[in-house]
Amino acid sequence: MKPTIVVSAVNLVEGGTLTILHQCLSCLNSYYASKYNIIALVHNKELFHYDNIDYCEFTWVKKRWIRRIYFEYVYCLSLSKKLKPHLWLSLHDITPNIIADLKVVYCHNPSPFLKTDLKLFRYNYKEFLFSLFYKWIYRINIKKNTLVIVQQKWLKCAFARMFDIPLNRIAVARPNSLSNDANNYIVTENHNNKETLFFYPAFPRSFKNFEIIGEACKLLENSNNMDFKILITIKGDENTYAREIYKKYHNLSNLVFMGRQSKDKINEIYNMTDCLVFPSKLETWGLPISEFAVYERPMILSDLPYAHETSAGANKVLFFNPDSVVSLYNAMLQVIRKDLSNFNEVPAVVSQDKLSFNSWTGIMDFILEKDKTASNDEGCTTPH
Repeated sequence: MKPTIVVSAVNLVEGGTLTILHQCLSCLNSYYASKYNIIALVHNKELFHYDNIDYCEFTWVKKRWIRRIYFEYVYCLSLSKKLKPHLWLSLHDITPNIIADLKVVYCHNPSPFLKTDLKLFRYNYKEFLFSLFYKWIYRINIKKNTLVIVQQKWLKCAFARMFDIPLNRIAVARPNSLSNDANNYIVTENHNNKETLFFYPAFPRSFKNFEIIGEACKLLENSNNMDFKILITIKGDENTYAREIYKKYHNLSNLVFMGRQSKDKINEIYNMTDCLVFPSKLETWGLPISEFAVYERPMILSDLPYAHETSAGANKVLFFNPDSVVSLYNAMLQVIRKDLSNFNEVPAVVSQDKLSFNSWTGIMDFILEKDKTASNDEGCTTPH
């Protein structure tokens, strides 16, 4: 009888996390189903069509947090006794109460590292409480895992410090390495914009720092630099933060509130964009940076560890202080004037850490102990 692998992902229904789930299941379906029984716990099994995987659907879990807590800490224990898994892989942050030979959790939510100040409480008290709650949620059972998976080196170091986990039990799986989506983009070299087009695709949350975009736009307009447009994916009615951003900046003639866009539309806008602006103060990755890097056009990025790591290998990058409007204003002005002398290539990083993976097969091989020699060779330092 074949041993069983359980992939728990009942909370993943859209966006980048759903993409990660598809990549994981595709790998298991193609390379491991001959030796293992693969069972996926999902919210909606109609989203998946991998023939060598069995699906258990749990539509009730996502409706309320109390149901999620019950599922992870009560229901999964009885389920694991029934399924008797060799490996239980949880892809959505929480380490459940289970019985399994190998226990692995994939952590992708940055909430534990969110600065919980009065600004956050003012804009979204639920997000404020959620960030405090997530620190507690992450901590429960996390040391019981065979392996903890994160998306960047800085997160590996942060998890090691916050939860007192040995570095040799934390792996890094970079999203851009696990996906081939970037290779499918159609890049148009001659977009011939009459005005410089900046783009910031992000959902309106307070740490996304949209206000610095508005203030920089105001400075540019006041200095009679009008040959530009800034596109942001806010409509203005999504939440308290979005409403305040819209109220404060919607009268700026060069700032365009586009609202949420489909992935295909985002790719169309990338093709037209002269420069990506990414002022976010907190990310586990920062996917637009990876997506836009293939266009080899200027990027203005927060001078923070996540942005340095995500943009490694990219051309024409300028890092700015995400707390300084003048810093962003000067960077954008250089792009408008077509002066890229301060934009540089970010050195590609070749990791010596044997717990840094470029594919799901690499991760699974290590978890299933095919690579028994792997060990951590790197300490924790910031990228700059």
